[in-house]
Amino acid sequence: MAFLPGLTLARRYHDEVIAPILRHRFPALRYAAGLLDGGSELLGLDTARSTDHDWGPRVQVFVMATDAARIPGLRAALDADLPAEFLGWPTRFAGDDGRLGVVDPAGTRHGVGVDELAGWCRHRLGFDPAVGVSTADWLATPTQRLAEVTGGAVFHDGLDGALTARRAALAWYPSDVWRHVLAAAWTRIAQAEHLPGRCAEVGDELGSRMVTAGLARDLMRLGLLLHRRWPPYDKWLGTVFGGLPGAAPVVAALTHALGPGDWTRRQAGLVAALEAVARWTDETGLAAPVHARARLFHHRPFLVLHAERIAAGLRAGVTDPALRDRPPLGAVDQYVHSVEVLTHADRVRRLADSLWSGAVVTDPRR
Repeated sequence: MAFLPGLTLARRYHDEVIAPILRHRFPALRYAAGLLDGGSELLGLDTARSTDHDWGPRVQVFVMATDAARIPGLRAALDADLPAEFLGWPTRFAGDDGRLGVVDPAGTRHGVGVDELAGWCRHRLGFDPAVGVSTADWLATPTQRLAEVTGGAVFHDGLDGALTARRAALAWYPSDVWRHVLAAAWTRIAQAEHLPGRCAEVGDELGSRMVTAGLARDLMRLGLLLHRRWPPYDKWLGTVFGGLPGAAPVVAALTHALGPGDWTRRQAGLVAALEAVARWTDETGLAAPVHARARLFHHRPFLVLHAERIAAGLRAGVTDPALRDRPPLGAVDQYVHSVEVLTHADRVRRLADSLWSGAVVTDPRR
């Protein structure tokens, strides 16, 4: 079968199969439909390789709370009426479903879900955007989740625009939250930018490369945030970053920093990338320009930006008292990398809320 991008396949599946079933079985039903629940196809990055598991005709159907009692009947009707194949692709899935944790060797589960919209949002995000997005909501939501919900596609919104409005509410951070998240990113960089040189100085090439790789990851995520793009998880981070306008010199610099050669070559690439992303920060207008350029780290022979200056400028522009007093932690996926935490909204929220206050900030560079 010729590969068809997943979002194209899903839209046709809704238009040609799901919508006719619902019109026939439930002619008065008001619903929304789309694909927002994860998968490379939501970012337009699926390929023929993606089709080897949990890929195929998928659609999410959403109803309002007033129709929640009808969900079992809707699911049963779709289960009964779905065809075995669509455009040559099977509509039933076998194997391990990473979303549901179910092993189904017989291939009896299909890719059409039916959920009450507000409840799905609370399960997926930890809150319902329809009632507002608080600062705590923003900071407790991994950017991968925001990329999924605001990416993907809506195929039909017969709920008076309720699904579209929720996506629009998550389009981007408010300015103060954006400043806080950027300041946290630059704080992380300030805490580590001198370490690759120090590792190399004592002969730890592996350690030097490892820290450089961590800085590269932070810079790519930061670059996406500066361009108002939700950073995806690591599999697609380089791909999405490379598509940013003006990213090519930074990609080249980071490739140089992570490539073969001694510390001096690594430092040259890292400094070029740091200075470029610092310029991007100045260009946002979120803070007074710092015009950061590399300089020695105290009296040691390592070039750094002293990126804490950039972080301080961003923090100075924050007007929200709750954020001004908050330690520079940023959003939850800036300090948590565990998939087992980030993919469970309840775990993420408990952790992020517990850190909202009470932390003591120290300077780890000493």
